[in-house]
Amino acid sequence: MDTPAADRLNRPDAPFATFEESRRRIAHAAQFMPGGVSSNFRIGMAPHPLVFDRAEGPHLIDADGNRLIDYYLGMGPMILGHNAEAVRRAVADQLDRGFLYGGQSALEAEAAELFCAMVPCAEKLRFCSSGSEAVQAALRIARAATGRRTVLKFEGHYHGWFDSVLVSVQPPPDVAGERAHPAALPGSKGQDEAAWGTVEVLPWNDLALLQARLAGGDIAAVIMEPAMCNAGAISPAPGYLEGVRAACTRTGTVLIFDEVITGFRVAPGGAQQIFGVTPDLATFAKAVASGFPVAAVAGRADLLDVFTQGAVHGGTYNAQPIAMAATLATLRALADGRAIAAIAPHGRRLMQGIEAALTAAGITATVTGFPQIFHVAFGLSEPAREWRDLTRMDKPRYVKFCGELLKRRVRVLERGAWFLSTTHDSLVIDETLAAVAEAAREVA
Repeated sequence: MDTPAADRLNRPDAPFATFEESRRRIAHAAQFMPGGVSSNFRIGMAPHPLVFDRAEGPHLIDADGNRLIDYYLGMGPMILGHNAEAVRRAVADQLDRGFLYGGQSALEAEAAELFCAMVPCAEKLRFCSSGSEAVQAALRIARAATGRRTVLKFEGHYHGWFDSVLVSVQPPPDVAGERAHPAALPGSKGQDEAAWGTVEVLPWNDLALLQARLAGGDIAAVIMEPAMCNAGAISPAPGYLEGVRAACTRTGTVLIFDEVITGFRVAPGGAQQIFGVTPDLATFAKAVASGFPVAAVAGRADLLDVFTQGAVHGGTYNAQPIAMAATLATLRALADGRAIAAIAPHGRRLMQGIEAALTAAGITATVTGFPQIFHVAFGLSEPAREWRDLTRMDKPRYVKFCGELLKRRVRVLERGAWFLSTTHDSLVIDETLAAVAEAAREVA
């Protein structure tokens, strides 16, 4: 369908964006797909899920012809911007060679070698198709290698939607239990309690509580986001990751970093490179392949070799050649760190500009995180240290702010995260900050 995108740019005199064609298409699709979508994470978007016709650089063009500045970036993968030329060329070349072999390709080995050269913990890796799958693979490795069953995770950290780890991701304060002994709460109806019955939960950034629990010597793995980016973009407290690393080493516990968001986005080697703490295993997805379904579990060679010693991991589409072409092109673009570093000044200016606009409008908020992925929290006067701090956010007001931005053709996640790409240049930041100032005044 042809859309009048050229007539609906982010001009100061342009009317507010409307989304009636998207609304119509979603209503039609809902006859065949629950909610008209294929992921629950797309249902709650205001004013309703949007339908897109194409994407280029920092922009999405939707079914109504609106050209939107995009800070979703596919929930994080599009670090090189939408429709990156180098990735398109690599994928087009592989299309002529075949789609799926049921065997290995040269691209797979080449991508694995470059991956291992970039990531500090990666002596070996196994490619997967999603971050959720990579987490399951990591947990299976840890249990097989240690002979232990219990896994320790943290409130507010998300590690995929599977029954075994969708636990205490957004626990309501009134049922979360005591801070030192949080309740392990399922995140969905229909979860099998037997699948997550061996998962224990602690508050993040509290080293003493972690050390006390690990002293029993019965924990197979500690899994965490090294920086809590699915909720809040919270940094680890000084010395926290180092203390966790030492405690895991001392007790023979496998330390797993979930770098699905931070991997290849905040540095070529992920957050583990920035913080200088090396886990035993780490999971990756999103930015690794510029929007193609690729993930990986990487880490110590002896742990990855458990897959050749009785621990099972499979997948028909894992390391599919077309996806590997995208992976290799993406990693080559990010390997020397210059592309990631180039995002930083634009991200910092955007963070500072948002903070200034909210302050000028009289809105209490924090803006925290990395220049490449940060979080805006309405209602907080100081940065959060753990999930329970985030429960004090004024989410309804922030969702209204997001709606006002969308009317002005700037698309941001209602959960507070902002993702930047190499194509978000100074002009895009200028347009965004103008929209932010207007939206802030409106919700104030």
